[in-house]
This record gives sequence, C-alpha cells and structure tokens, in this order.
Amino acid sequence: MRTLEEVAASLQGYDPQALRADTALQFLRSLVTPVTGTETVALKAALGRVLALDVVSPINVPAHDNSAMDGYAFRGALLQADAPLSLEIAGTAFAGKAWSGSLGDTQCLKIMTGAVMPEGLDTVVPQELVQASATHITIPAGALRQGDNRRFKGEDLCQGKPALLAGCTLGPAALGLLASLNIAQVTVRRPLRVAFFSTGDEILSLGEAPREGAVYDSNRYTLFGLLTRMGVQVLDMGVVRDDPAALEAAFTQAAAQADAIITSGGVSVGEADHTKAVMQHVAGGASGVAFWRIAMRPGRPMAVGRIGQALLFGLPGNPVAVMVTFLAFVRPALLQMMGKTEQETPLLKAHSLEALRKKPGRTEYQRAIVQTGSNGQLQVRTTGQQGSGVLSSMAAANGLLVLHHDQGNVAAGEEVDVLMFDGVI
Repeated sequence: MRTLEEVAASLQGYDPQALRADTALQFLRSLVTPVTGTETVALKAALGRVLALDVVSPINVPAHDNSAMDGYAFRGALLQADAPLSLEIAGTAFAGKAWSGSLGDTQCLKIMTGAVMPEGLDTVVPQELVQASATHITIPAGALRQGDNRRFKGEDLCQGKPALLAGCTLGPAALGLLASLNIAQVTVRRPLRVAFFSTGDEILSLGEAPREGAVYDSNRYTLFGLLTRMGVQVLDMGVVRDDPAALEAAFTQAAAQADAIITSGGVSVGEADHTKAVMQHVAGGASGVAFWRIAMRPGRPMAVGRIGQALLFGLPGNPVAVMVTFLAFVRPALLQMMGKTEQETPLLKAHSLEALRKKPGRTEYQRAIVQTGSNGQLQVRTTGQQGSGVLSSMAAANGLLVLHHDQGNVAAGEEVDVLMFDGVI
C-alpha cells in the first residue's frame, strides 16, 4: 500500500495548493488498492456485483453446429453462381432434438432455428428466399453463399476459454451468459463499505426547526443516492457538530467500520471549524492527509488521506461542489476499490449550442442538458446559473459539460466533452 508521500513524489509537478484535476485523478489511481475479500453468491444475487475470478467456460456454446434461422439445410457445395438449385425435402429437424435420418446429395432438410445441423450439411437458406412445394424447394441463383446461416459449435463460448474476466460488473447479459453455462453460483468481490457524514454547526437534519443562518442537509441525501447507485454498502452517520471530540469519535468509528469515509464541509482554506485539524490528527499527522486546492470549478478544496486502512475523502460543503468532486474523483476511486476494470464513465462529444467563456488554467464542470439535434448529432447547453450552491441547476441537468484545464473559450457550434449522468445521478 503506497503512502501519500510516495504517490506525491512519483507525480511530476505535484502541488497540493494548485493541483490540476487530471493530476488529482492520477494521484488517486496510484493511491487506491482494491478490496480483497470475496464471497460466493447465487446467480440472482449477483446482479451489479464485481466478478472476483475469471469464469472459464466448462462447455461449448452452442454445443453443436446449428441453424441460425428457420429454413432449409443442405450441402453448400451444390450452389452455382449462375443457376438455381432444386432440392428434394427429406424431412424436418426441430430444435432440441437431433435429426437421425440420412440425406442424398440432392436432398435438403427443413430446419428450425437452433436445430442441430446434421453431418455433411453446412448451409441454410431462409425459407422466405425459396420457392417451395410439398416435396421440393428451388433456391434462386446468387441467393446465398456456402456456409451462410450456420452457427458453429463453440462460436459463442468455447470450452476451456475465459467467458468472463475478473473485474467486470455482472449485468443482466452476464447473468444470462453464466446461466447458459449451467453456472448457478459465482465468486464476487465483497461489497465496499462507505461511511459518510456532514459537518458543521450550521447544518440542520430533516425535521429540525429552522433557525437563522442554518441550512438543511442536502449533501447527505445526495451522497446516499450517489453511493447507493454504485451498489456499495452505505453507513450514514448523520450530521457531526463542529466539536473536536465529536469529530474524532465519528472519524474513529467510521474508520473501524468502513473501507472509505466521505465528509462534506470543513475543508476550505480559512474554515473556522475543527474538521481539518481533527482529520489531520486522526490520520496520523500531515503524512496521513493531504489538503488540496484543485484548479477546478466548482469544487476546489478537497482532502484525501487514510485513517487506518480506510481511505478518506473530504469534500467541499457546497451542494453542487460535492456532486462534481464526487463524480470527478471519488467515484472513479471507489470503482477501483471495488475491483472494477471499467472505472471511468466515458466522455461523449456534443456540439455546444452557446458560446462559453473559459480561461485556461482550470477544469470547469458546467451543469448541462444534452439532447439529440435534428441532424442526429448530440447538442449541449448549460442549465443557466452555475453557482456552486444552486442545486436546482444540477437537478435540471442530465450531464456535465467538461471544459478541460488547457481549454479556452468555446464558440457556439464547437464540439465539447460531456459526462452523462444516466446511471450515476
């Protein structure tokens, strides 16, 4: 397990007070190690879990050469490019039951989709392409080629070869694939445990009476949604007051129960509360936690470190900044901790419907609405006001418009990167 100092020393130009967003992401990739625990679960309980071991196919799928469609099976060598082919129908082959008869050279077999191809037959003509009577068919010249519409034994999955690789997320298709191999149980990574809480005396829990200067805690519910969507085990520790003893107790409890800890609030420069000092204390000093000022908007302040074996993420307090820093940095790190090989949500290209002002030197994540234009291409526009406390603009968005560190102004119609929310928010 690498220390923060070791990771920092390996990164060229690392400066915690002026950190590029891509460098922060690179830092986290180097810092994080996946959980090692595994468990074996029934197939229906495996949806969304991370495969811990390669699955090697115990059988061939399909088990035999078979027909890809309803039609007529025959010897493809009989086809001639410039002449129709007439064949006698010798019988019918159904799926699930091998045909046991024999065929002459000029005979064919009516065959259903999935039926085993009898030995010597290698081509299937779809039934809609032939002229058929009760006893014969005629295949027009040039209708198909030898070998068409035949599925080969092991074409989908080959016995003894990997069917699924460790690190993949088991989605509906993967469950079906495992079932096709007669695999009823699968070994997966244990769920990641993530504790989270909000900090600050100004934070109200739901149901509390309003008071001047206080705000209701939206961040906990945002983080709950983001984490639940990821399939981790969540430990909601509520709101922790700006009190050193309470904060230390919360961090200690979280570190004892979780693989990762996420806090919101208390990491900005000049904060009056005790969160930063307590983080540093329970993390073992300056070597256990790094306080970053990331060249990004929104977000900027962020803390990263370890408390014991638990990875610590201290996020800003503003609601939009919490979501953006989670999506940009925390989510990829947690996916890596879960052992997933598909760690980052890919950026898509869309044409901006408006001119955007941007100075090089920071990465900007603007709340945006992405849609398909009349020309079939993706288009994107911002949701309007982009203040880091305007949570309604995030709720109205379906993605983030990403303007990279070295990027400048964007002209209307110019292509930009977007990060979509579907499946994330």
